[in-house]
Amino acid sequence: MSDFKQNQEEETLYLKKTLNVIKKELQREEDALKNKFSDVVASRKEMWEESVHFSEDFDRIPEMNHFLSEVNMGTKDYISTERRIQRYNKMMKSPYFGRFDFIEESFDDVEKIYIGLYNLMDSDNDDILVYDWRAPISSIFYRCELGKGSYKSPVGIINGDILLKRQYKIKDCKLKYFFDSSIRINDEILQEVLSRSASSKMRSIVETIQKEQDLIIRDTENELLIVQGVAGSGKTSIALHRIAFLLYEGLNSRLGINNVIIISPNSIFSKYISDVLPELGEENVEQITFDDIILKFLGKRFSIESRQIQLETLVTLKDEESFSSRIQSIQFKGSDVFHKVLDRLIEYYEKNLIDFRDIYYDGEIIETRQEIKNFFLINKIDMPISKRLKRIENMILNKIHPLREKRLEKIERVVEKSGNHILEIKPFSRLLAIKEANRFMKHLHSFTEIDYMLLYKLLFSKKELLVKLSEGLQLPETIDKIAEQTNKNFEKGYISYEDCAALLYIKLKLEGIEEFSEIKQVVVDEAQDYYPLQYQIFKLLFKGARYTILGDFNQTIEKCGNKNLYDDIEEILDKRKSVKIFMNKSYRSSVEINLFSQKLLNRKCELVSFERHEAEPKVLHMENRTSMDQAIASDINKCFEKGYESIAVICKTMQEACDIEQRLKELTKVAALKDADTETKGCAFIIPAYLAKGLEFDVVIIYDACAEKYKNDFDRRLLYVACTRTLHELSIYYTGEKSFLI
Repeated sequence: MSDFKQNQEEETLYLKKTLNVIKKELQREEDALKNKFSDVVASRKEMWEESVHFSEDFDRIPEMNHFLSEVNMGTKDYISTERRIQRYNKMMKSPYFGRFDFIEESFDDVEKIYIGLYNLMDSDNDDILVYDWRAPISSIFYRCELGKGSYKSPVGIINGDILLKRQYKIKDCKLKYFFDSSIRINDEILQEVLSRSASSKMRSIVETIQKEQDLIIRDTENELLIVQGVAGSGKTSIALHRIAFLLYEGLNSRLGINNVIIISPNSIFSKYISDVLPELGEENVEQITFDDIILKFLGKRFSIESRQIQLETLVTLKDEESFSSRIQSIQFKGSDVFHKVLDRLIEYYEKNLIDFRDIYYDGEIIETRQEIKNFFLINKIDMPISKRLKRIENMILNKIHPLREKRLEKIERVVEKSGNHILEIKPFSRLLAIKEANRFMKHLHSFTEIDYMLLYKLLFSKKELLVKLSEGLQLPETIDKIAEQTNKNFEKGYISYEDCAALLYIKLKLEGIEEFSEIKQVVVDEAQDYYPLQYQIFKLLFKGARYTILGDFNQTIEKCGNKNLYDDIEEILDKRKSVKIFMNKSYRSSVEINLFSQKLLNRKCELVSFERHEAEPKVLHMENRTSMDQAIASDINKCFEKGYESIAVICKTMQEACDIEQRLKELTKVAALKDADTETKGCAFIIPAYLAKGLEFDVVIIYDACAEKYKNDFDRRLLYVACTRTLHELSIYYTGEKSFLI
């Protein structure tokens, strides 16, 4: 018998054995689930019948808590069993995808380690048939070649010899093929995965994790992990697999889903990545956008511009002067220079602008303004200004309270001597006290309450103050125009997106922050889209948290990006141990599409393509809009016939996307992707380039890349983002004169 045939028989038998164990464990869990369901129902019924539903008797509270605790424990156990059943059902289709044979140092036995999505143990004999891809020993599969190898276990470094590495294609319980590899996850598997059609949601990559990706996923040493990755390098996938790993490893470090948060660029992106963690067997962690953070803290007090509206405004501005002025405003208000101005503003307010006053009560002085100011400026524990002012208010009120009681008694005696009935005395004295208290509190609040908005307005309404606070700092040449436009917005009650960050920063610095105290891990995606001031806000919001920062400075939109961005982030977040990792290999697009996209940048991009070849990008001239619409509709229909599942028509603005939708829907199935709730099943997407960032599609069609629409570096970056979204095909249509950028 040949070695291959013998190996095939052995692998077929092992798969059969594995599937039998899964079936047995699945049946066991399903039987247990029925009993647990009955137990949960019974315990809830007992709680309803035996305990009180509402009582003012505090002695009954322990009894109620006891019943509630039992119900919660039973429900939790039931949910855990349900999850195990879901995992076994997933494993039935494909229980593992890899294997390596390992001899531990000083031992003679060869361990055959099979790697899959989840652990599988035979509960009858405690044999482990499949190891979770996140288990410490599994790192050998991703990192090591044949020969000497090691992994980091809870008890230390385990060394040994790797005798074999094997990869499998198992589908619907059947072994399709297997092959042996030596150094890395074999290109054959990777080619097969990358040639698949993209789905509407991001998928897991556990079968194809590369060595450099695994190092990022399993990093637990650094408090700040910064990843610069070219388009298609798998940054977001790695981040999600890293979260799954940290949650798995978190059984030891007490990290749960409530301790992790993802700062997402927009709601469409959030929905796109929402299936990855559940596919990896973990619950989704909280995802929040910067817009969400603004609304959370600034509320509905103002009419606020969103990030999407800001970008839409920039894209639609045709006047070069207006465009340049807005860009400079955005960049200045997000800069480190402006952050320093805001810090100086807060310090200036603290020392010079608070109108402390003498406090009198009933003709007696309680505190002088100088005594209050001295007490306020003593701040050994770094308490925020608002809290210090509230402390002063409470201190004064505590001193006033006994004097107020004496005052009330005095009023009552006066009224009583006047001959009025005793029943009228207390209401009368109370009325006088309320009026007096209102006057007093108004006087007190004149310096113990602070409005962050009024303080920010002051910065732009008094030019001499802005000049004073920016001494030694470089202000933009257009600062007068910026201040003028900012004041006009304030008069309309409108807050631009770039002002929101400044307002939020002032509010957090003045009032402190109690939210997000449980967060231990923060993942920031599309890091290049945030400014230094926004990172200062992250630092205030997530004190003590560790960070995973992922970005690509080539995909910035309204600014020119470079690697200095990451030095700024490192300096701002100021962690004890940090690392910057650069990923230059792109796995998404074909070699032909990557070469085309790199030319758009008009500068050297250190991008290495994964060797996958497909059709050259097409640049197609159309006589007019009608013929272009017809050609694109025909293109979409042909792509669907080829079996492609995700097709994107990428344009410049959301308004344009809606207009294209109205015209193309008469010719084919399309939908403008306006937000996360847009129903796009069975349709081609129509989306502006600035919203497409982070997404990927089988086919990308650029709508009308003419010279009139794409004419500057801002447009160049939009085109680059659009072209790098595709896996297989790229078509660029234009009418009139072609953009010189292409």
